[in-house]
Amino acid sequence: MPRAKQRTPELRDHLLEVAIATLSEDGISGFTTRRVAERASTSVPAVYELFSDKAGLLRAMVFEGFRLLGAELETVPLTEDPLADLERLVPVFRSFCRSYPRLAQLMFARPFAELEPGPDEAAAGASVRAVFTGRIQRCVDAGLLAGDVADIAHVLLALAQGLAVQELGRWLGSSAPSIEQRWRLGVRSLLAGLRPAPPSDL
Repeated sequence: MPRAKQRTPELRDHLLEVAIATLSEDGISGFTTRRVAERASTSVPAVYELFSDKAGLLRAMVFEGFRLLGAELETVPLTEDPLADLERLVPVFRSFCRSYPRLAQLMFARPFAELEPGPDEAAAGASVRAVFTGRIQRCVDAGLLAGDVADIAHVLLALAQGLAVQELGRWLGSSAPSIEQRWRLGVRSLLAGLRPAPPSDL
């Protein structure tokens, strides 16, 4: 008698949760599909039924990471100060990277050779960037920033990712105040450099 298929949304959600926890505890080098299956009290074939292979599971984890990050960014309220609203996204991004350091590494560094993101994963990353571009567009419309909105979003996210990597690697400072200061310096210096040029007196 053939084995019953185990493709259920509940199992898929459970496996993703367990996979992210396994990555967090075992690290990139210790992450295996077998370990995820064992911790989820299921079988490796059941994992493959849902995700095709290890690369499919990793892609789903990337997608889930961007979904979680996007949901957190969306909670940041809008006010009458567009520039402050944009700046407030960065601590949320930082907090996510600190809460899920190895998931963030998977999302942004792609440490597995077999991990090639597909259209869904690319769209998930773009949805996070869209939160930033929406806030940046408000700043540009208000005359607070100048430049291409997409370019600014890419550069700001690259800065935030770089600072997060430095902080997680303990290269950004030896005390909380020094780390906070360097985050503020980096973000505010970047945004200051994007301010519109003052009108010429000529």
